[in-house]
Amino acid sequence: MADTGAIPADKRLHLLSELRRGIQAGCALRKHPVPGLAEFLRAGSGALSGNDDAEKALLENFETLLDSLSEFSDADREKIRDALETITRGQQSDIRRFGAAPGRLTALATDDDLDVYTYEVAGCVGEFWTRLCLAHVFPQASLDEKQLMADAVRFGKGLQLVNILRDLPEDLRNRRCYIPEQSLSRFGIAPADLLNPDSMHRFRPVYEGYLDIAEGHLCAGWRYTTALPFGCVRVRLACAWPILIGIETLRRLRGRNILGGPRVKITRRDIRRIFVKSVLLYPRRKAWNRLVAQ
Repeated sequence: MADTGAIPADKRLHLLSELRRGIQAGCALRKHPVPGLAEFLRAGSGALSGNDDAEKALLENFETLLDSLSEFSDADREKIRDALETITRGQQSDIRRFGAAPGRLTALATDDDLDVYTYEVAGCVGEFWTRLCLAHVFPQASLDEKQLMADAVRFGKGLQLVNILRDLPEDLRNRRCYIPEQSLSRFGIAPADLLNPDSMHRFRPVYEGYLDIAEGHLCAGWRYTTALPFGCVRVRLACAWPILIGIETLRRLRGRNILGGPRVKITRRDIRRIFVKSVLLYPRRKAWNRLVAQ
């Protein structure tokens, strides 16, 4: 809904506003139909990002999902409401920023803008996950909750930043630049310069700097993971795997001309290797903790 280019930006903004109202009403156990949703669905595959049948099924059953919120406790509905409010607000900000002038390459302005963006689309998910786990998975664990929440936010930001740095060429082709103009201008680079692979020698210090930031966030995510109770094996592995895949992705991005050449991709074989190694090392706490260098 947020990403499709088949529907004008103003209509997507309106529909997301209605979606937000529907979510807020559902969390308050009130009915609120989402005007325009049926029209959006009638637009068919052209309106859905990636022609995704699963997304279509999700939207077709949206009001059923809202009704299911009544099955949650008041506290959990509040957590769901806060997370979805943040995410949809971030999506709307993204549409306003990049949909204002279709066809023109637009960049984020500052590092603060990038930090807010990565929080709204991913960092807040780390918070949500952690609040649910603290409430339901390990409520009695002795944890530094303040540090855990801070690392949870950085964990989510790190995963999103890996996506941004890996997908930069595709985003540029879609006239979106998530590398802030503030950072580019320090090296005499304009966003449009990134469309030329020969600009990589000037862009490399900027790019490598963001790779470092992403790695720092993922290391905070690893600190988060290793702080969780050792007995919560599935939760810890669910956290560990995207971090390990992200670290490997960053390693492969370093030294490459990201502006030209094939897309960096972790293969299924690589993923299987990461999965097997992490599971086999899990009983050896010190060795497992060293899977990510701090």
